[in-house]
Amino acid sequence: MAITTPNEGQMTKEIEQQTSKLPSTTYLAVAVTAMFASATLKCLGREKDALFVGQWVAPFLLFGIYNKIVKTEGHD
Repeated sequence: MAITTPNEGQMTKEIEQQTSKLPSTTYLAVAVTAMFASATLKCLGREKDALFVGQWVAPFLLFGIYNKIVKTEGHD
């Protein structure tokens, strides 16, 4: 049996309303920018920083996918 709070649905709806205002391409642009920044840091010899920034790419792409789904399918 899943435990949910009464405000969970309302909070999710509000987040989806705010994030759906951004175009999905914004998330793609941010992901590509993170890739470029990571490559630049790697070339500058900042290995750990490059790996850290490079790990941002996947979450940004997932945010873009989620945003696209919310826009096309709507929310509850």
